Parts: sequence; C-alpha cells; structure tokens
Amino acid sequence: MASPLKALLLAALLTSILIAIVPTFRADDTAPENEESTAPQKGESTAPQKERSTKSKPVKRSVKSTTSPKAAKTNTQDDLIPLNKKETALLDIKGKRVLVKAKVVLREGLLEMLCCLAHTKEHESILAVDAKAFIIHTGLLAIHAEHGKPVQFTPKFKPATGQRVDIFIQWRDKDGHLHRKPAQHWIRHSTYRFYVAEMKELPKDLKIPRDSDLRFDKRHHELTWYGPMSDKQRDDLLELSTDAGYRKSIKRFHQESRSRQMKDHWVFAGSMFHVDQESGKRFYMAEGGELICVANFPTATLDIQSKSSNDGTENLTYETYTERIPPLGTEVTIELIPVFKKPSKDPSNKTESSKSNVDKELKK
Repeated sequence: MASPLKALLLAALLTSILIAIVPTFRADDTAPENEESTAPQKGESTAPQKERSTKSKPVKRSVKSTTSPKAAKTNTQDDLIPLNKKETALLDIKGKRVLVKAKVVLREGLLEMLCCLAHTKEHESILAVDAKAFIIHTGLLAIHAEHGKPVQFTPKFKPATGQRVDIFIQWRDKDGHLHRKPAQHWIRHSTYRFYVAEMKELPKDLKIPRDSDLRFDKRHHELTWYGPMSDKQRDDLLELSTDAGYRKSIKRFHQESRSRQMKDHWVFAGSMFHVDQESGKRFYMAEGGELICVANFPTATLDIQSKSSNDGTENLTYETYTERIPPLGTEVTIELIPVFKKPSKDPSNKTESSKSNVDKELKK
C-alpha cells in the first residue's frame, strides 16, 4: 500500500500535469460548458509541459482489479489510482503501467485503431473506452514515459516518434478463465487491399492477360495487385516473364497477401493541440477518437512507426484477427507499459522485461 507521503506527491504530480496539458478541461474528466464533442481539425503540434504544481489530497477508492496472478503479487487494489471519475483509466505506480478499462466493439473488419474513445470510431476499432484521451496521456507522463512527435506526411513521410509502449490485453472467458495476450495477437495484416510495386516499364517479354487481376499503371509506373494471391496465381504469373524485378514483385505480393499477425510496436506519439482562433482555447486532438492507432494519424496518442495508410478502406494495412477475439461486449483491461532503456534494480518492477516478453510472445 502506498504511503501517505507518496500519495500526496503523486496527487500533486498528476494535478500539475493535467493543468499543463489541457488547461481548458477539468481534471475530473468532464467537458467544459458549451464544448461540442466533434472531431478536431488539423492544428499545431504542442508538447505538453509541466508549468506549475498544486497541493492536493488524493482520492483513494477501492478499485476492482483484473490484473494477472503474477502482477497481483506485487500490485494490490489500493495501488491502483483512478485517473477519472468513471475509473476506466487507472494508474499503477509500482508496476509503471496505465490500465484502461475497455470493451470489445468489433470482431470482423478493417482497422484504423486497436482502441478508440467511446462513440467515435467503433466501426474501425476493436476496443472502445469511455474516457478522455488526455487522461491516458497524463497517466503515461506520470510514470515518466516520454512522448515524441506524431506522424508527418508532407513534404515526405516521417513516422511517429516517442517511447515504445508495450500493450497487453487481459480478459476472462465465459468460464471465468483469465487470459493475457500482446495486443498484436488480435490484429493481422489485411489481405483484401492493394499491393503496389514501383516499375518504370513492363518487361519486354511480359504480356498481362486481360482477365488477370494484375495491373500496370503507366502514369504512376506501378505494378498493382488486389486481394490474396494463391500459390497457383503466383506460379502462373511467374511463368509470364523471366525479369528479376518483376518476379521479385510477384513473390512479394504473394507473401504479403497471406494472413500474418501484426508485428509492429506502438510508440507514445502524444497527438497535438488545436488552438481555437476565437477563444484561444487549446483542444487535445486525440479526443476525436484516435487513442491507440494501427493506421497512421497525426492526432494519435499512440501510433505505430511503420507506414500504414488511413486513406480509404481498400488501402488499410490491418484487419481483425477474428477467431482470436472474444465476443462483442467482453470487458477487457488494456495494459500500457512504457519500455525504459535503463533497467531498474527493483526486482518487483516488471516493466524492463516487458519488451523481451512481448517480442518472445510475437515469435510464437
């Protein structure tokens, strides 16, 4: 159980971070008067800063915990500190984790997110949480996670940066058995999308059949394929030309269009702020729903670093791994665990080993 002194220090830290990040929001996770819950527009990127601290007494509540048996040995219910009134975001100081209470809202479909905010983008996100995005951002800062910069698309693509955050999902099945898996376990590469390879011109010995799904775009100098490519289709296409570049592209289309689990990791990009020109108020852009993304968004709180389009459903990189996801409405706990470069000497701290544990799980 945390000491009174530690609790007071934590409360002061959280209050100062909340004041610095979102001065136009209340710290009790309620929207200010006359605020519309609309998706924000593009704005300037502004790094949250600690500007001032205040003295405050923490609110201690009994929080229902769904932590794994291993974590329960070092983390009690009293160690989990609610970050909002609804207690859907919890801070685990000892375990250096932010816990997010969410529900399964999608089991089949193309994805832009692993988790969105409630009543925003449930049609393209596996999970939804009833909380403000800045609350989760604040929790990560409270355990010393460092945010970076969101993705940039112009003048050229620059991936999101920030501290790596490993994500685990816990849930109980209908028999009450507890499960814990890396979030990547629920996501796989989309197969029904376009696959593109740069090609200045077609090989001289290649003539693409009219009924083939293979296309060549003369204007953009691209060879394209849509959807899964079977072994027979691959073999038939390879027989059309001996050109090394063409054959390499066909083999890549075949490989990438097969069902594969997601391997990418998330980073704490930190979203950005939009400043209202009339009122001067700042709005945290991830409140539009982009909490934990698998398609690149400049408004994402957590994003992946590999290039992943958000332009049109036919171009989305990822889809649900349906057979691995529990029924709709299943309550889950999302563990956000920042990965720190320097390992701690504290044997009770599991954060430093999470990176190797996640990587080991993804190799299975």
